Amino acid sequence: MTKSQRSDAISFSLRMAGEGENVKIMSIRGGRSFHDRLSGMGLNVGAEVEIVKNQDNGPLLVAHKGTRLFLGGGMAEKIHVMVVDKGD
Repeated sequence: MTKSQRSDAISFSLRMAGEGENVKIMSIRGGRSFHDRLSGMGLNVGAEVEIVKNQDNGPLLVAHKGTRLFLGGGMAEKIHVMVVDKGD
């Protein structure tokens, strides 16, 4: 999925977000333990994160409320987000 294709989607996988983008978590696809694990990191539906680093085969580095978190690619695939403007 390219950025232009992605922009037409309502939400997309966090894995597809570009570095420097600010995104809002729209849904989390996973079991209770996965939800609990993300919640423990402060990543819930509605949370906004900035993509600091996103390389094809490595973990994602995201910033959330002054904290930087690494997420594995499999985790990122289960988190669906929308791009938000910095001014929102």
